[in-house]
Amino acid sequence: MSKELNSHLIILFATFLVAGSFIVSQKLSGIIDPISITLLRFVIASIVLAPIVLLKKQFRERINTTFKRAMIISLFYSLYFIGLFKSLEYTTALNTGTLFTLVPLLTAIISIFVFKQKIPSKQYLVYFLGIVGTCIVVFKGSLQMFLSLALNQGDILFLASILCMALYSVCAKYFHKEDDKLVVLVFLTLVGGCIWMSIALIAFNIPLEWNKINSSQFLSMAYLSIAATLVTSYLYQKGTIVLGPKKVMSYVYLNPAAIAVLLLVFEFKLINIWMIVGILISSFATLVLLRNKN
Repeated sequence: MSKELNSHLIILFATFLVAGSFIVSQKLSGIIDPISITLLRFVIASIVLAPIVLLKKQFRERINTTFKRAMIISLFYSLYFIGLFKSLEYTTALNTGTLFTLVPLLTAIISIFVFKQKIPSKQYLVYFLGIVGTCIVVFKGSLQMFLSLALNQGDILFLASILCMALYSVCAKYFHKEDDKLVVLVFLTLVGGCIWMSIALIAFNIPLEWNKINSSQFLSMAYLSIAATLVTSYLYQKGTIVLGPKKVMSYVYLNPAAIAVLLLVFEFKLINIWMIVGILISSFATLVLLRNKN
């Protein structure tokens, strides 16, 4: 298997892990502040990965040279989550889900300046198709729901946070060096996430309240921490190094489709014909973007 094909497969797998996190997060919603939950995710993921990094000399030796770059990468990653959670105080999950479809286009535009990559004029049409396809899935094919969409204060804030997500993807590629140990970079990115989220907790005066998470919710928390944070951070970092941020972010268009598929498989929730059309359109847009050689 070629390195490029392997990278596509791991990013596709990561997409479904992230999709699962949206479903699992509902079980933890409202228990404690989302920023506190995200800090706990980073803390657990860092603790799990710490022995692998700290007990091996060749990994420990890379910590000093990697830490500053990892802090920059984790800054944008953390700012995205902070912006998401704060924006949800003023807007809806439906609005954020719709605006998130702009991430691939923003990533491509930033890549023009950072990596000197050009976007063919026809490719803008593909980005538009991807946005349309995901919107059909998000709004379940309801034109009335789409027309009721109106930007508010929370949406403006979330636009800033998705810019941070695009910058996170670009930074993951830009700050990677050939001699980096990927596991060290991922570990320090998670540690950086702990630091930035702790600062956010203090800045917004948010209590931890981790004691409110009971044993029945432990599996959900474990999934978010290990599968949806640790594993996906590693997979996205690894995939971005090979494919570049533009191609990795094009998988964003498959997020609503992945959520719909998981709900169908595990919770037997049916999807209507319009959602299937939306999934096909967004999948087509993703395939076209992935076939692009630039």
